[in-house]
Amino acid sequence: MKLVEDINNKVLDTKKVSDKEAEEAFKTILTWMGEDPSREGLLETPKRVVKAFKEYFGGYAEDANKILEKTFGDVEGYDDMVVEKNISVTSHCEHHMAPIVGTAHVAYIPNERVVGLSKLARVVEVFSKRLQTQERLTMQVAQALMTSLDAKGVAVTIDAAHQCMTMRGIKKENATTVTNYFLGEFKKDLSIQNRYLRFISK
Repeated sequence: MKLVEDINNKVLDTKKVSDKEAEEAFKTILTWMGEDPSREGLLETPKRVVKAFKEYFGGYAEDANKILEKTFGDVEGYDDMVVEKNISVTSHCEHHMAPIVGTAHVAYIPNERVVGLSKLARVVEVFSKRLQTQERLTMQVAQALMTSLDAKGVAVTIDAAHQCMTMRGIKKENATTVTNYFLGEFKKDLSIQNRYLRFISK
């Protein structure tokens, strides 16, 4: 097993792209666009873009399960849903690398232990800072919470605008997409699901 891990790590190391290599790639793209990467206004652009991409796609280097490791059991038997609304979402679609901008709502029903409220938003951020489809993003957040918290149920809703269809293609600037994913009690009990949907619509 250790040998396999070492081999996998070595393969990953050989595939790692340096910042310098990424900057050269962006210079090539600038040239392809019809620009001159050597002109004054663009001299530092590849370096700035690499820095920005590290921020946009920092979720690849983070583990949602680690974020959810610390929980609290001193909740005096609280067993109703915890709902966190209006979490801002900024991601990028995997088809055109265009921004996805919207809002997430997250709820879970604790099973003896709860997690710090900021951690719910952090999990949304980890998965959104990757190339995504909105459907997969919604599912990933829900599954991470369900598994790591051993929750009785989880609900996740995302309402977002995709600039791959608002700024290009069909160009419907007012269109948004809503996705829902329910697990556990939220999926089995429609009264709980409907109560959650009423909460997030207020």
